[in-house]
Amino acid sequence: MSDNHNNQIHENNVTALPDASGHGVKLRILEALLFASTEPLSINMLSEHLDDDDDVQLLVGELQALYAARGVNLVQVGSKWAFRTAPDLGYLLERHGIEQRRLSKAALETLAIIAYHQPVTRGEIEEIRGVAISKGTLDVLIECEWVRLRGRRRAPGRPITYGTTDGFLDHFGIATVRDLPGLKELKSAGLLSGNLPPDFEAPDPRDVAGLMDDEDPLEDEDGEEVADLFDEEDDDSDAEGDGMNGDDHTPDDQDPLDDDDDRDIVDG
Repeated sequence: MSDNHNNQIHENNVTALPDASGHGVKLRILEALLFASTEPLSINMLSEHLDDDDDVQLLVGELQALYAARGVNLVQVGSKWAFRTAPDLGYLLERHGIEQRRLSKAALETLAIIAYHQPVTRGEIEEIRGVAISKGTLDVLIECEWVRLRGRRRAPGRPITYGTTDGFLDHFGIATVRDLPGLKELKSAGLLSGNLPPDFEAPDPRDVAGLMDDEDPLEDEDGEEVADLFDEEDDDSDAEGDGMNGDDHTPDDQDPLDDDDDRDIVDG
């Protein structure tokens, strides 16, 4: 390859990147912050490093356009921004990904209900599923940082309301919950039966970060109350396991095996 050709490639790459003065400096600052951050950053976080009169939203949009055709893209995650591998190159990194345990059917159903119906209470989730939720199912979704406690519903008992997180959006590669597949997409993907009732409608996900009019904010002592609530309600649940694969549980009319039972089976 000739030196002239190499120089031409170098010049094209340089001109495609932000310049090192004036307006370009601001773009480079945002680029550095977003690249170095381990988590998505909000416009407010980015604006702390620029002048008060800078239009950070406009600058981020310009930076996003610069990276649109590159190996990494600047994408919106909820109300925040982060660099992510371009979707068409994701297969290159699959071999380096960390294999995670799959969620159980109960956990997936619960996650879908929360995503499409948020803000939603535990009782409403159980009503939609038609079965009680075990403690482990919601625990796993919260530990994965896909589900969060939003507030308390202004209703008798003031039940906790649940919603999805920015981590949920980031994991599934969507900007807002409004980007979740609708009825037509779910049918075409084979995730819904073709024999649905004529009046069947998919819920319209609401992208509401703040509390609704019928929600009160959580209080400091709610953490302990929620733990106690799970312990009490778990006695009446259908024991769906820990939310991961393997929802096997011991029926009420059987006792679990003891250590000595293994030897009895071998001797028998």
